[in-house]
Order: sequence, then C-alpha cells, then structure tokens
Amino acid sequence: MKKLKFLSIAIGFIYVWFGILKFFPSLSPAESLAANTIEFLSFGLITPNVGTIVLAVAEVLIGFGLIFTLKMSWVVRIAIAHMIFTFTPLFIFPEIAFNKAPYSFTITGQYIMKNVVIIAALVLLIPAKKKVINPI
Repeated sequence: MKKLKFLSIAIGFIYVWFGILKFFPSLSPAESLAANTIEFLSFGLITPNVGTIVLAVAEVLIGFGLIFTLKMSWVVRIAIAHMIFTFTPLFIFPEIAFNKAPYSFTITGQYIMKNVVIIAALVLLIPAKKKVINPI
C-alpha cells in the first residue's frame, strides 16, 4: 500500500510542477503545444491564453488530489482522461510529433509518448471497489 501512495505522490508532484509552469508564459516546454491543441479541439472557442490557464489549474488540482489522495476514484479517472487527450497532437499535428511517421518521434513526440507510462501507473491507482459483506 505504501508503494501505491508513493506512486500517487510522485505522479501528483509531476502534475503540480508541470501545471505551475503553465501559469508563467514561456516556462513550460509544452505551453504552445497544449494551447494549440486546446484551441484546435475546441474549434477556436477557447483561446490559447484561456486554454493554458484552464489546463494549468486542472493539472495543479489533479496533482493535489493525487498527493493528498482526495476523491481518488474521480481524480485518477480524470487524470487518465487528461493523459489520453495528450496523445491528440500525434494525430492533429503529426509534423511536430514525428520525423518519419509513425515510428521516428521528434523530441515532442517522445514527450507525448512517455505518457503511456503515466497512464499505466494511474491504472494501478484506481481504487478497488469495496466488497459489501452480507451479514445474513
């Protein structure tokens, strides 16, 4: 159990760190990628500046949820959904993700693909359903 707590804190720390960077223009290496992806997926309804701030807030909240194991059922599922969305640039902006699609990644593509490991770790953190013991 302590190993899962450590895993939750480690992933939470990554979320908080990367989220905080997005509050400060030009500090996050993923800032423009995230902003452009959000703008594209929202059909231009969410501007890059607003999208980056919303994403920063969401990442920090997910991070604190993981660090302090708050509402883990929800937080872990939201984090997994977030991680799945991080793969969308591979499809909508392949020119920045691949040197030669689909097997030779740019550094940006590698940055995205490392999220497979985070998803696998998050799956381990999904709380088990509690068994109800029937007293009869």
